[in-house]
Amino acid sequence: MKKHNFSAGPCVLPQEVFQKASEALINFNNMGLSIIEISHRDKNFIAVMDKAQALALELLGLNDKGYKALFLQGGASMQFLMAAYNLLENKAVYADTGSWSSKAIKEAKLFGEIEVIASSKDKNYNYIPKGYAVPSDADYFHCTSNNTIFGTQYKEFPETNIPLVCDMSSDIFSRQLDFSKFDLIYAGAQKNIGPAGTSLVVVKEDVLEKVSRTIPSMLDYKVHLDKDSMFNTPPVFAVYVSMLNLDWLQNLGGIQEIEKLNNQKADLLYTEIDRNPLFTGFATKEDRSVMNATFNLVDESHKEVFDKMWKEANINGLNGHRSVGGYRASMYNGLTLESVEVLVETMKKFENTI
Repeated sequence: MKKHNFSAGPCVLPQEVFQKASEALINFNNMGLSIIEISHRDKNFIAVMDKAQALALELLGLNDKGYKALFLQGGASMQFLMAAYNLLENKAVYADTGSWSSKAIKEAKLFGEIEVIASSKDKNYNYIPKGYAVPSDADYFHCTSNNTIFGTQYKEFPETNIPLVCDMSSDIFSRQLDFSKFDLIYAGAQKNIGPAGTSLVVVKEDVLEKVSRTIPSMLDYKVHLDKDSMFNTPPVFAVYVSMLNLDWLQNLGGIQEIEKLNNQKADLLYTEIDRNPLFTGFATKEDRSVMNATFNLVDESHKEVFDKMWKEANINGLNGHRSVGGYRASMYNGLTLESVEVLVETMKKFENTI
């Protein structure tokens, strides 16, 4: 029996994606070979890579706007390094809104001066800082659109006349934005794109080749662009499943349609968190993430009872990150409304039990 999977990543994907992926593991494109044993230079896989890249740009509305999509390895953590390696000449400015942005700042400091111009660390990252100005003398401004651990999300992005770089690992493809405002977007796949093992990088070509340093080939965006994500052997299966998932999203109606469902799921859960006297939300209400709802018990002595109930309800992955404690319900694109309904009903049943 399939569980209601609220894991923060690796996370749930649509069942039809799993079905197609499982078939390709045995026999890909009727080749008599598995997807994981064919050459990445085979025309059948080149078609997969081409389609995955095209779907990413199409879904983001960035076709014919000077952007290219890459599928790389190393996760978003590698992009903390690569973004700075490729774009930072003298100084960059960052917003610190959680654990991952803090790690991005740490890596960028290896390459130049980093100024943190906004931070929510003072309140354990339970809000998104606002009202700050982005200086015009920096090489770029970096932010993290959604903070998986703390359950906060940018609703509006600051205006800037310097390149805008964003880690969208946990909410890319989940809501409509003007993605052309961003010069570099990166995201680990294992939340809204596909399985762990690949990362999506969407870069505006004209921001590259501006730094004076020599960049190692594997860390040079231009090298990967010139080779269409094939500079070295790509993570074939992860890219294939990502392509299937992006195709599923396009057939659903794209970001416009999934955003409606995501808002419906989040509204349902947050309404119960606010209504139910046994729970309290962690993140500031105006900054609550649609992807990751973080909440706690008002009385921790009831934890054993609630934990037993949600596990018996066939729910998986609800425990909060150790930095926050409590609970975290991750509601990525692949999670069904039914799963959220089961969680809400369990919370109501818990209230009637205590």
